[in-house]
Amino acid sequence: MPVAAARPSTGVGLARPSHGGVSARPCRGRRLRVEASSSASASSSTPVPAASNEGVGAGPSCPVVRFGMDDFAVADRVSVGLHGRSDELIFEATVRDPSSELYGSTVVLRQLMSSQAKRRGRRALEVVLKKLARRQMMYHSYAMQVHGYVTPGDDGVQDDCPFILVHGYHGSYSLRHWLQLSDWLPTLEATLALDEDQVRRVGDDSVGGPAVTRQLRLIRILMRDLLIGVNYLHIHGLAHTELRLENVHVSPIDKHVKVGILGNAVDFHDSDPKSSTLTSNDERRKMMIAFDMRCVGFIMGKMVLRELMDSSTFLKFKSFLTKGDDPACLREFLLPILCQNSPSGNIGLQMLDRHWGAGWNLLALLLATKPDKRISCVDALRHPFLCGPKWRINPSVDVIRWGLGSTAVRMAEDYIYGWHQRRRLAYFVELMEVLNPNPRTENWLDILPGRWRLLYCTGRHIGLTLRQPSPRILITDVFLTFEQNTESIDPVFSLTSDIGFKIMVESDWPHDKSGSEGTLSVTSSARIATGRIYIHEQDGNDSRVTSSRSSRRYLRGKWRKVSKMKELPASLPTVNISMDELDVSMSCNSTLNVKSAQKVLQEIRTQTPPEMFDLSKIVCGTYVDARLMILRGVNGSALLFTRSNCTADS
Repeated sequence: MPVAAARPSTGVGLARPSHGGVSARPCRGRRLRVEASSSASASSSTPVPAASNEGVGAGPSCPVVRFGMDDFAVADRVSVGLHGRSDELIFEATVRDPSSELYGSTVVLRQLMSSQAKRRGRRALEVVLKKLARRQMMYHSYAMQVHGYVTPGDDGVQDDCPFILVHGYHGSYSLRHWLQLSDWLPTLEATLALDEDQVRRVGDDSVGGPAVTRQLRLIRILMRDLLIGVNYLHIHGLAHTELRLENVHVSPIDKHVKVGILGNAVDFHDSDPKSSTLTSNDERRKMMIAFDMRCVGFIMGKMVLRELMDSSTFLKFKSFLTKGDDPACLREFLLPILCQNSPSGNIGLQMLDRHWGAGWNLLALLLATKPDKRISCVDALRHPFLCGPKWRINPSVDVIRWGLGSTAVRMAEDYIYGWHQRRRLAYFVELMEVLNPNPRTENWLDILPGRWRLLYCTGRHIGLTLRQPSPRILITDVFLTFEQNTESIDPVFSLTSDIGFKIMVESDWPHDKSGSEGTLSVTSSARIATGRIYIHEQDGNDSRVTSSRSSRRYLRGKWRKVSKMKELPASLPTVNISMDELDVSMSCNSTLNVKSAQKVLQEIRTQTPPEMFDLSKIVCGTYVDARLMILRGVNGSALLFTRSNCTADS
């Protein structure tokens, strides 16, 4: 069905379906006439009591209304925001039966064409409504209400007969169409009528403000409503299975997000009683909830990062996850895309970076590769990203650790540091080492393989400083790659350090950063063993005194609650990295003589931490997780790395 770029009141003409013999106007079709018995004097839009298991009724607790086509005045056009599948036809209609409770209201008629679509319709009436109607307030507030059905005859739904669901109409636009408007932010704010009550719902004490704060407040409201609606389905034993922007609507009547279409919902429990066991039902439930949460993650990503609304960009985003890359590395992957057209700053990036990178943490938890690692609706509603400053949330140790790493990465991206920034970065690095989530060597063997980008070094400023060397060398990216040798019995890795550089033209280098590009590669093999003592190498009294002082230094303020340690141990858990012989090679686009190559090499060594040029100076690792790694050099300097997936550089 084509989409018209017009106002909500406009629409597109009804297209005749490709299925043979079915009219595009259901009210004109002979097969859609409802045959009422001669003794029935009431209107056809009367509640139908419970039917048999093969019928359409939803049970006595939730009577289903059976309509006739004469009860509706069908419009000749359809609003652009009503999403239909290939096996469905969508119609707008007005109820014109005076005896109906819906008299004068607009509804949506969803004509189901295929057998599979008809099964979804029957499920909506028999299973979904029967479970959800127990709490009608929640059902009406957060779900798209199904009013009834239209079908010929009294024998239920036949495979060769049309079947039409009658459900609520919540405006001309789905959430996707709202977000595609040029003035979507003020329009949605006006639709939701954001007052003090709405402010309390997200725990925010600000009504407006800068663009980032204003947009973040609105997204919090939409996300919280969406999560409440999805959780409402989950606690009633249902999974939506088709959550996406086209199936989410914003009602201007009660200012709530409506989750639909509920005909696609699936019961957690196996329908076959022979194969249904307690264990299988529990596994089925977990998998379905995890699938729904992944869909919520996609919706959140598109709402916050508008670039993902583009199909080609979203395809790269989804491909990143399909390949098995860790969602914790999404920021590193998306950073070049987000900053491509807005080098001064991206609003979505700023929103996710706020509050110690809490937005990236929630997105990673929603899109976790392993289904059992995905966050639930209830935990997501308590996440710091969705809770404003007026709500005091006690973050977990994992969130605190994530916040430390995110803040360190953002500070390192500023590139130019004052002394106070360098001191604070060094302090954050030391705190991360204290909170190392993987102190065992076995954990490192699984996490180390991959490509890591060097962000910061506590011992040396990476790149050009106030010096004016000759030649002018600009360091671009520095990578450290770990590749495990599967043929060896011992944990042997191949380490490759790639230092990218650019030789700039000396006369115009302050303004023109173009020049000849090159790469310096250092390759070695390394063995990973249990770490040696890092902080203290002796067990004397002096060591214990120093350890006590270190404890007071690290564990003050809120960090004391995080670590849950009265004092630091005498030594931090580390992993020892021993190197073999090094192989050094350099390539450049331009031709260099021996003397020029020596000068270039010397300047690269001056601007690069010695541990990257001479890998044997890396003596131990003190922190590693899915996205960050800290290695220590022989002189005690710490190197902070972030994981860089190969797909991010392509």
